[in-house]
Amino acid sequence: PPPAPTPLPELIGASLSCFKGLNICASGSATSCEECLLIHPKCAWCSKEDFGSPRSVISRCDLRANLVRNGCGGQMESQASSSRVLRSLPLSSKGSGSAGWDVIQMTPQEIAVNLRPGDKTTFQLQVRQVEDYPVDLYYLMDLSLSMKDDLDNIRNLGTKLAEEMRKLTSNFRLGFGSFVDKDISPFSYTAPRYQTNPCIGYKLFPNCVPSFGFRHLLPLTDRVDSFNEEVRKQRVSRNRDAPEGGFDAVLQAAVCKEKIGWRKDALHLLVFTTDDVPHIALDGKLGGLVQPHDGQCHLNEANEYTASNQMDYPSLALLGEKLAENNINLIFAVTKNHYMLYKNFTALIPGTTVEILDGDSKNIIQLIINAYNSIRSKVELSVWDQPEDLNLFFTATCQDGISYPGQRKCEGLKIGDTASFEVSVEARSCPRRHTEHVFALRPVGFRDSLAVGVTYNCTCDCSVRPKPNSTSCSGTGTYVCGLCECNPGYLGTRCECQDGENQSMYQNLCREAEGKPLCSGRGECSCNQCSCFESEFGKIYGTFCECDNFSCARNKGVLCSGHGECHCGECKCHAGYIGDNCNCSTDISTCQGKDGQICSDRGHCLCGQCQCTEPGAFGEMCEKCPTCPDACSTKRDCVECLLLHSGKPDNQTCHSLCRDEVITWVDTIVKDDQEAVLCFYKTPKDCVMMFTYAELPSGKSNLTVLREPECGNTPNAMTILLAVVGSILLVGLALLAIWKLLVTIHDRREFAKFQSERSRARYEMASNPLYRKPISTHTVDFTFNKFNKSYNGTVD
Repeated sequence: PPPAPTPLPELIGASLSCFKGLNICASGSATSCEECLLIHPKCAWCSKEDFGSPRSVISRCDLRANLVRNGCGGQMESQASSSRVLRSLPLSSKGSGSAGWDVIQMTPQEIAVNLRPGDKTTFQLQVRQVEDYPVDLYYLMDLSLSMKDDLDNIRNLGTKLAEEMRKLTSNFRLGFGSFVDKDISPFSYTAPRYQTNPCIGYKLFPNCVPSFGFRHLLPLTDRVDSFNEEVRKQRVSRNRDAPEGGFDAVLQAAVCKEKIGWRKDALHLLVFTTDDVPHIALDGKLGGLVQPHDGQCHLNEANEYTASNQMDYPSLALLGEKLAENNINLIFAVTKNHYMLYKNFTALIPGTTVEILDGDSKNIIQLIINAYNSIRSKVELSVWDQPEDLNLFFTATCQDGISYPGQRKCEGLKIGDTASFEVSVEARSCPRRHTEHVFALRPVGFRDSLAVGVTYNCTCDCSVRPKPNSTSCSGTGTYVCGLCECNPGYLGTRCECQDGENQSMYQNLCREAEGKPLCSGRGECSCNQCSCFESEFGKIYGTFCECDNFSCARNKGVLCSGHGECHCGECKCHAGYIGDNCNCSTDISTCQGKDGQICSDRGHCLCGQCQCTEPGAFGEMCEKCPTCPDACSTKRDCVECLLLHSGKPDNQTCHSLCRDEVITWVDTIVKDDQEAVLCFYKTPKDCVMMFTYAELPSGKSNLTVLREPECGNTPNAMTILLAVVGSILLVGLALLAIWKLLVTIHDRREFAKFQSERSRARYEMASNPLYRKPISTHTVDFTFNKFNKSYNGTVD
């Protein structure tokens, strides 16, 4: 958990020394006891009559130690914030067995705090999830056409659910309601032919009931048979668009307490089942509905929602407000494809959980049991009607006994466990008139609450007893808290002078120093004191009119950045801000990482931003640092020191290096912790030292260290040489054998290919063109006529 933040008043007080040694109390701007107390919680006012002297500049408004040192004695006004428990009933141990008695799950029940601005007061409260606490469960079901198979599967839900819930509580009641959507276009079918049966023409399911907004069907009852009977009567309907009007139904189920039957002393569960997304605020404009939802109950005698077609859908903010106001835990039971949407809704609606519903609702009972256990395992505080001028700071102490500053939620609780919270209240300013505020702290989903009455300690005790026409004020003024408030026409610290009297002989008393103008040129000297001029820019004041409330540093045109008051040329910053122009916030939460470290321990938080001082560190939280030593390097110094001094952490050097470590010595490192980091390094003797570390919630580290470094035998050089040479030869021979094998395979393939081609060859018979036969035959062409016949041929 993150470390507790430094209290704001101490942080501011420590910061003042950084700005020219400024004492914010003794700045001279406070002209009354009340103004002094508003400057800072450490400021006090001296009401002693003869404190200081007419020529002294000692301020009556100063730190207590300074006032005592300057002779004020015990006549000081220094109010402090306080708290007082008005009613504190003990926590109950059981819910259903305490008949006639209120079940108390939160104590105390009423506290009064009296606040001085800037000064915190703290009180404690406890919350317990008592055993066997009564449960009211209202089952709100989407009856659009896509939920038909779900309706078939929950016909006997009441009996089975009651059996399971009675294992958790002996006092269980069940109710039932249904919804579809607004019966107007474009959300539903509004044509005349669809008025009685919007499923006309739908082949898969041609018959269904008309669309409706919300119907409350069964008030909360312990008769589960009535639930089963009512469910069996239901029939699905059909709307036009995909989103449903379920949030209309959720709001009515929350605010119609009498009709639903929510009990005062019971855990209220509202189970919302659907397989689609919901309509939200402003969607109603599509149907011409521009009137926002008023958050009221609108169920008629037939328990039907009558404002469905008159008002828009409710907003998430309105839903969250009404659910919290009536202590209702909303359980979204939705199909897997819409889980993330409803998961996002839970971040906006306190006390809401989401579970994945099977497509046919078969897992609804286990879903409800899981949601019930989830709700009962956590406690989260909510604040109601917090005044704007109050700051609240929470610290939770959960079942592990560890305090978590800035957290107002405990998880992982069992039934009967008690969670404790420390609440600090701080007022930033005083109201303009005397007033009282009341705000409430309430665990989300609980009926119990703590009422905190707030009064403001803005008046000094000495102001209650003024002395009109006091002799201390020359009989012409009222003596209040050591000062004189002169009657009209009289001046002076003791009202000893009359306005207009010639006091030129005392004019030097109106000069801040010799040679300077009277009253700094911004006032008139009368009766040895300055009467400052009025200015359109602000107020001019001071013994010599040397101060004003408008000549201070500005930031972006705003005087003192809007976080302080201008006093005598210097900004007097409000609690939580420092700097010449009060633009520097002292809040360190913006510099605090999830691990609670400020700027990752690599820088300083200045004005709410990290200034990295570690060389090489950068990032918003100085979390990035490639050149920084890692955690193993930082823990190594501790381990080496322990090894050097035989594991004795009481050695002064080792005690300093290991002050944040819890040492555990082991013979063998076994990394069974997933979050533990394994580290090792080489020692000067060529051994390996190993250790693991894990961060503990207390801020320390758990070091698990080997008793002795792991050292191997020194290898023989000749053995290594022979092994290397032998390995090279073996590898060479293996490569040669592989090469020979590959060549042989290649040659055999080539020879086989040759043989195959030769077997397929066909040779042709032909004459050699160089060969001549020994016998030649010649043919002669001739024509002759024999016996009157012509022949053309050869002669044999």
